[in-house]
Amino acid sequence: MKELLVKHLVKRYQQKIAVNDLSLTIKGGQFVAFLGPNGAGKSTTINMLTGMAQPTSGEIKMDGLAPTNQKYRQKLGVVFQNSVLDDDLSVIDNLKIRAGMYRNVSDSWFNELIYEFQLNDILKQKYGTLSGGQRRRVDIARALLNQPEVLFLDEPSTGLDIQTRQLIWQVLGKLRTKNAMTMILTTHYLEEAQSAEMVYVIDHGELVVADTIDNLEKGILGGKLTLFTKDINTLKQYLKDKTIEVTNVGIIIQNITSKEVIDILVANQNIIDDFEYQRVNLNDVFLQLTGNEVRK
Repeated sequence: MKELLVKHLVKRYQQKIAVNDLSLTIKGGQFVAFLGPNGAGKSTTINMLTGMAQPTSGEIKMDGLAPTNQKYRQKLGVVFQNSVLDDDLSVIDNLKIRAGMYRNVSDSWFNELIYEFQLNDILKQKYGTLSGGQRRRVDIARALLNQPEVLFLDEPSTGLDIQTRQLIWQVLGKLRTKNAMTMILTTHYLEEAQSAEMVYVIDHGELVVADTIDNLEKGILGGKLTLFTKDINTLKQYLKDKTIEVTNVGIIIQNITSKEVIDILVANQNIIDDFEYQRVNLNDVFLQLTGNEVRK
């Protein structure tokens, strides 16, 4: 895949707008994350990008192909929130049946997925008897059988223990590098988005911001700087163009970048006794962009 283009995407359900004028560009080989509260429109967007749902309006193109095109769909692997495998069949039978739906699934690739996701011990078990973590490992192996150019992961690790989540991400990272695979993730675990090359924050069906993790944490919102000084008046004069909070021991500045911090410290090193700088993390970014309200 060279790139996935989304232009002015809209999805309406009667009077409700689930996705509203969404535009973005995903380059081949990228790992991107869609973040947003419950009901923000993440899964609806994934459903349209995978051809599972038709947009009300707008355009989706991957290398010039639309989701209705069979060649488009052949490029995809999808890990749904809910499994699509047969509870009454064994793991190995489920995987073999799915492999039979694609052309040229080699034995070596099939066996590599079994090995990497540590499925050997459960191959003969019925899928319906597996634990949540075991089921999810099988689900992801199933989605990778056709060696997709683009892997969609719709909240793939919700409810999983940390050991299973670590294994899944270690394997996905390894296979993504090996196959130059594009990965598109929706998640509620913000730490899973830390290694994404691009983050799209979606709220109320609209794109709130699109940027790298580094820029979000260090550039757009900045951090919190506390300056300790006995010469508050001189420091206040220097910072007259900034919004500050004066305490009895110093000055607090919110939403300040690392570069600004360095400039302030260098320029006022003779009167600053000490300082604390707290960088914004992805949780802070998420809450500032989408608010603290609990979504139902």
